[in-house]
Amino acid sequence: MLASVRTGNTLIKAAAQNGTVTLSTTGRVSYEKVLAGADTKQVELMKEQIVQVDEQGYVIGPISKKDAHIHDGVLHRAFSVFVFNSQNELLIQKRARNKITFPGFWANTCCSHPLYTKDELEDGIGVKRAAIRKLEHELGIPTSTFAINDLTYVSRVLYKAASDANWTEYEMDHILFARGDVSLSKVNENEVEQVEFVARDNLQTLLSNPKRKFSPWFRLIGSKMLPNWWNELDTVLKNDSTCHQIHDFRKSANAQEKTSLVMYQLQLRSRISNRQARQYFAHSSSF
Repeated sequence: MLASVRTGNTLIKAAAQNGTVTLSTTGRVSYEKVLAGADTKQVELMKEQIVQVDEQGYVIGPISKKDAHIHDGVLHRAFSVFVFNSQNELLIQKRARNKITFPGFWANTCCSHPLYTKDELEDGIGVKRAAIRKLEHELGIPTSTFAINDLTYVSRVLYKAASDANWTEYEMDHILFARGDVSLSKVNENEVEQVEFVARDNLQTLLSNPKRKFSPWFRLIGSKMLPNWWNELDTVLKNDSTCHQIHDFRKSANAQEKTSLVMYQLQLRSRISNRQARQYFAHSSSF
């Protein structure tokens, strides 16, 4: 048993409304107990060092995937890739049943985390490198399929949602778009149970299907932002965003009023952050 509590569609729909879902601590157990009998490959992935960030997206330091997700979670960097085929249909996936968080839930093409490494730490290009790596790992899409410039950075989403009493997603999620006809002959069954292409006009019908469970990040993005981006897909794909806006869905609409302040803080701190990152890797013996 991975946990004693699992979320259903009602709870996930709540996540799409405000970006925050919390559960009672009833059923909460230690890390060792919660992973007793879990898939060994998925447990091993929990040791990966990912990127802890603050609420403006700036790096705090490394954190294990386990520590970032256990119990209440710790804010960390993530990405969500949306791959469209030549007919502008979106590739979505059903997460494998042995996943630690949100097993058996439908999500966008690929969602994961940049690692705390020199190649993937940089906010922009590092996230894209991580996305290309995980597209191959999860879906078997060769790393040669998409170049860095084939991935378009669209925006960022800040949300928090509990998978159950023991696991929580708390992410600064970087949204990436790409278009291309991809090979899906080598899907990793340890990561992905099923794949499907969805037409734009069918998205909302799909999200309202009570027989399907959707991850909170996909339901949130799909209900609030994806329709507009999809309507202007050609334009979106041509414009790699330089906007530092963060869509904070943890709170009410008041959070959106803070956007201009957040953008100012980002501009003010960007030079300092970049300098600190360069100094870290110049003196680090970890890589």
